[in-house]
Amino acid sequence: MVTRADLPPGAQAVQAAHAVIDFACTYPSLTAAWHAASNVLVILAVPDELALGWLEQDLRAAGLRVAPFHEPDLGGALTAVAIEPAAARLLRRLPLALHAGEEVRT
Repeated sequence: MVTRADLPPGAQAVQAAHAVIDFACTYPSLTAAWHAASNVLVILAVPDELALGWLEQDLRAAGLRVAPFHEPDLGGALTAVAIEPAAARLLRRLPLALHAGEEVRT
């Protein structure tokens, strides 16, 4: 799942959950196969709505299955996208979704 880093952390999590539910409803057999094989979820982030829209377009152009979520309470803004596991190689450059200003320590 990919969400927007310009949203508060709680909103990022909720928006990602909305996108996952939409993905599961749209692609039930793919979701069942994923659930049986790995069941791993990762929430990544892009800076803002524009970057998320570009990412969605790139993923679709690559032939990947995606489920965007547009939040009605935010005027229909694109807030998250759930993507099939095959997209992992295209998403490796994205950071994990974190609280603004928080650093990843490895």
